[in-house]
Amino acid sequence: MIILLILSSYSTKKIQETTANGPRAYPLIGSTLSFNKNRRRLLQWYTELLRLSPSQTISIPLLGNRRTIVTANPENVEYILKTNFFNFPKGKPFTDLLGDLLGKGIFNVDGHAWSSQRKLASHVFSARSLRSFSFEVLKEEVENRLVPVLLAAADAAEAFDTAAEISARRATEPVYAVWKVKRALNVGSERRLREAIRTVHVLVSEIVRAKKKSLEIGTGEEAKQDLLSRFLAAGHDGESVRDMVISFIMAGRDTTSAAMTWLFWLLSENGDVERKLLEEVDPLISLGLGFEELKEMSYTKACLCEAMRLYPPVSWDSKHAANDDVLPDGTRVKKGDKVTYFPYGMGRMENLWGKDWDEFKPSRWFDSKPGSTRPVLKPVSPFKFPVFQAGPRVCVGKEMAFMQMKYVVGYVLSRFEIVTVNKHKPAFVPLLTAHMAGGLKVKIKRREVMSHP
Repeated sequence: MIILLILSSYSTKKIQETTANGPRAYPLIGSTLSFNKNRRRLLQWYTELLRLSPSQTISIPLLGNRRTIVTANPENVEYILKTNFFNFPKGKPFTDLLGDLLGKGIFNVDGHAWSSQRKLASHVFSARSLRSFSFEVLKEEVENRLVPVLLAAADAAEAFDTAAEISARRATEPVYAVWKVKRALNVGSERRLREAIRTVHVLVSEIVRAKKKSLEIGTGEEAKQDLLSRFLAAGHDGESVRDMVISFIMAGRDTTSAAMTWLFWLLSENGDVERKLLEEVDPLISLGLGFEELKEMSYTKACLCEAMRLYPPVSWDSKHAANDDVLPDGTRVKKGDKVTYFPYGMGRMENLWGKDWDEFKPSRWFDSKPGSTRPVLKPVSPFKFPVFQAGPRVCVGKEMAFMQMKYVVGYVLSRFEIVTVNKHKPAFVPLLTAHMAGGLKVKIKRREVMSHP
């Protein structure tokens, strides 16, 4: 702690802070001075540095920790996530950060533990029965619960938020060992984390216990279509299932809601885009907005993609090199280095998205084909737009997430006008799942454009 105080005293000195490869590094302490100075604005700092880098890759060595390599180069992203996938696992430093919360769930493991869970999850998410079951659940929830209580405050599980926030902030400590010392002493934020995780474990274990009981007494096949039932049927022990459930709750609970929250705000700022979205949605709503109608909502999907380009639910993701390597742009990687790809910064690179990268512009996702009466969504490399990750670890719930978001956005906007209360630009908070600081405060007005069944 004394070292940190000394470093902080130097952080205000006017020194040349950047090089072509990232922040200036010094013997022993590396770039800890600059990191500590910018730790409250890492997203903006990384983005600024990446724009200055010819390769769009930077290196950040820190005191007492292996260096971090951050890249916004799509060729590097493809190499990390696909081409040389097995050399870039999550790695022990990453799994240590989230191990208390996520345990050995799919999003926090490598090797056989990952591949076995991935195989099961991929099979489940690709099953037609689950897609049909999920759509019916979604329809029921939106029509009978979301819309009737849209004006009421949502009751969130506070323990999940606390555990996720503290786990994520471990990675922003200038000296890596600080959070481990606090955990060993059970003090401060680490004590609050332990208490929150205990609450989460109790909650999830009760969900698992209740599901086991319902399966024992259930007689219909419909009781076995959900994800948890299938995990239990696969024979995993109680702790493994608990960790799986926590991982999927963390992955699905906040990501889609964060994406839609930013979309609703962006639409409130761009009335012309909202009108185009409604022109697409209204005729489909009149048909009942079923599974087939959702496939037709290409403009709504473009709006969602554009919102996630600017405000990705996962702003960065890190791997750790298993062996020495060289990235496509020539960056040398040493065994143990943390290698981070950076969706937030990538969405703000002029060479990837053009001079208008800062505009909310869904039209950038379309191609106009000769003879076509309407624009069609163009294929965009997942390594240029890695918000769902890519390669072997690409999000298994990607298509289900789009289905859910399109349904909610279409159903809500066709019935209600959403008017934001605060006129200032909301803040983007990059935790395990990035979110809008304080949420989106709005007034809801019944839309009278058309009648609905």
